[in-house]
Amino acid sequence: MSSKQGGKLKPLKQPKSDRKEYDEHDLANLQKKKEEEKALKELRAEASQRGSFGGAGLKKSGKK
Repeated sequence: MSSKQGGKLKPLKQPKSDRKEYDEHDLANLQKKKEEEKALKELRAEASQRGSFGGAGLKKSGKK
């Protein structure tokens, strides 16, 4: 009584999602999010050019 089906079952394919329709409020939020990401990326690039921040900082002693 062996079955022909062996091994792992393949997952069922998910139907492709339809394009979402955005209203002006959603579009404004998406635009604002893109602008914030762009500004953050520029700030990161500037910070990486300047070098380390804060100098030497705290150092741990060798004593236990």
